[in-house]
Amino acid sequence: MTTSKQELQWVLRAQCDDLEALECLLRSIQHPLWRYISGVVGPSHADDVLQDVLVIVCRKLKSLHAPELLRPWVYRIASRQSFRHLKKEKRWPEQPSDESLVEEVPAQEDYPSTELLQELLSVNGLSPASRAVLVLHFQEELPLSEVAAILELPIGTVKSRLAYGLSAIRRHLGERSKS
Repeated sequence: MTTSKQELQWVLRAQCDDLEALECLLRSIQHPLWRYISGVVGPSHADDVLQDVLVIVCRKLKSLHAPELLRPWVYRIASRQSFRHLKKEKRWPEQPSDESLVEEVPAQEDYPSTELLQELLSVNGLSPASRAVLVLHFQEELPLSEVAAILELPIGTVKSRLAYGLSAIRRHLGERSKS
């Protein structure tokens, strides 16, 4: 996940109190963030969480010491706010405790269409933790190492959450095909 040169300039200018640069920066990250947040908390709650994330970005942008890491930093904030929202709404189900089921998840070469991905992410048995990994990996097309960095998790945990998420989707698709 890279920050463009234009975004890098906007960050530096915004850190020097340039409001126009801040507005351009927020506009450039708004849509990808909304897509990510929507995948984690659902489209009906995404606007509220996005607003919270953008407020935090505005307040804490001056503390970002490495402007080239803007995107991972913003996604980390979005992840934390999304999970806080889910916990507050009591929509955070219990995560299975055995994370040692998967030693290695092969890299996926083909990514599903946006419509199919949204349908698959709406599966009820999918935990928010797995949903966040699935959205970052498949929708945002990030390698698992970057997903781990954004979510501040060990790579093994990210692979386990990916495996649990894919397993839940497979179960859902199996149940759907039976009916």
